[in-house]
Amino acid sequence: MIFLLISLLFNLNNLQNRPVALSATDQGMSALCQGEQIKEFPGMFSMQGNSLKAISASVAIDFNTLAAFSGGIVEGHDETGISEYVVQQGDSLASIAQQFNISLNTLLWANNLTSKSVIQPGKKLIILPVTGIMHVVSKGDTISEVAETYKGKTQEIVSINNLEESGEIFVGDILIIPNGQKPAKTTNSPVYVAQTVPNSYFICPVPSPYRITQGLHWYNAIDFSTGKCGSPIYAAAGGQVQRTGYDSRAGRYVRIIHPNGVVTFYGHMSKIAVNPGQNVSQGQIIGYIGYSGHTIPAGPGGCHLHFDVRGAKNPFAY
Repeated sequence: MIFLLISLLFNLNNLQNRPVALSATDQGMSALCQGEQIKEFPGMFSMQGNSLKAISASVAIDFNTLAAFSGGIVEGHDETGISEYVVQQGDSLASIAQQFNISLNTLLWANNLTSKSVIQPGKKLIILPVTGIMHVVSKGDTISEVAETYKGKTQEIVSINNLEESGEIFVGDILIIPNGQKPAKTTNSPVYVAQTVPNSYFICPVPSPYRITQGLHWYNAIDFSTGKCGSPIYAAAGGQVQRTGYDSRAGRYVRIIHPNGVVTFYGHMSKIAVNPGQNVSQGQIIGYIGYSGHTIPAGPGGCHLHFDVRGAKNPFAY
């Protein structure tokens, strides 16, 4: 009897802490949760046998000064260095490239522009940390093939992207290829390309009430705030935890790959509640809102969730 009572209380507690996933009929589009949407600031977010594993646990990487949590070392791939720049009056493509000490082609390729493109003040541009090109990993890619495609060096790619020595990469990884060249023909574009996914596929990754504090920004992301640190973060759809880790900009993060191949990314967590390789259901708590990494403002005032979608439209974009 005592055991049954404890089980009942446990289940009730779980239900109270999980969102209700309404059907598309119940709420029109379940992705569009009820919440006040306020745009507050633009900001910046900014081997020998090398094979792609789309769904598997990653091996721990020693990040030295990073704190350990859940009894283990923070692990994962650091997608650092790529940021956004808001074009100012008087800027030119050449002057922006010079300002960030990258080649003009690097700037053009990252933003799908040409030397004849005209940029207006207020436009956001993707800035790579070094001269080269970026690549979004697709199913079937290997690190050696990526290096060959862009005429880069495998070890340089592994090093700058903080990959394991094995060169293991995952679907949705954003890789920088130092001194890489744009191939004459490629089936993979570094620029976001969306597949069609019903809005009802996703639920809100945070509880209500919430605010959207920044609209669409790098990488296909929306920022959510509940107004306080420590609020739960939910899996927007069921899938398998692909990576967990720490990124100098995104802070503690979780990436989930879903059955349709779409990857969702959850950043700036205060705590991660899942492990790589773990299956999660829609609405399951995967972590908690924080301000780890680079936030505006820094500190507790910057508590929010950076939520991006790779391989599909972000349903919360406006």
